[in-house]
Amino acid sequence: MQIHRYEHPLNEKVRIYLRLEHLLKQLHDSNDLSDPWQYTIFFNALFDLLELIEQIPVKTDLAKALDKQSTKLKAWLDYDGVDPTAIQSLLDNMSHAQKNLLAAPRLGQSLREDRFLSSIRQRFSIPGGTCSFDLPALHFWRQLPLEDRQQTTQAWLDQLAEVDEALKLWLHLVRQSAQYQPQSAHNGFFQNDASLSCLLRIEIDASYGVYPVVSGHRSHFSIRFSPYEEGSTVASNIDFKLAIC
Repeated sequence: MQIHRYEHPLNEKVRIYLRLEHLLKQLHDSNDLSDPWQYTIFFNALFDLLELIEQIPVKTDLAKALDKQSTKLKAWLDYDGVDPTAIQSLLDNMSHAQKNLLAAPRLGQSLREDRFLSSIRQRFSIPGGTCSFDLPALHFWRQLPLEDRQQTTQAWLDQLAEVDEALKLWLHLVRQSAQYQPQSAHNGFFQNDASLSCLLRIEIDASYGVYPVVSGHRSHFSIRFSPYEEGSTVASNIDFKLAIC
């Protein structure tokens, strides 16, 4: 059985965090430049990420989000049956990540000031704009030894290490805050209360041939399962698993 997994944010903050995670994953996965065209994935993701963090104060928002998670975790120490050692370990990790994040230079500033990146950034928004006649500097960089290029891309990634660490930790805690529960969508439709949650996680058997279209906010949400194949019908009852985090 093949399982498809989806996530849907219930507020703008989580929407941005998931996009950042998506872009950071692209950067890490394409960083080795083993494929001749991986550089396009790397630079597109890098420039998209820079544009995103220029729009919002990611650094301060994420530090505050970690602080709120710490407060919630500390409350668990008063409950019987919890593992205080595990909770304290998480609290220490969060404190470490938060301190590193706040102590780091302005997020993305050195990348925006990088002469090479600045010289090629605008052309990446133009269809086919990365040809050698458009970007001779990029063409020169592509001819450098692989080890030199890998060292350069890793140095750029290192400048995002603090936000990467903090983001991974925060999203991990949010995702682990709720367990998957079995649900059923009648005629492809399901709705429920969100109870001030921030993230939906969905698991569904691929054999249904559908994908979820989610609409909602903090207090309420609905899921409509749509067929991938045009003209296909939706099963009268679709069993799936849902975690409301």
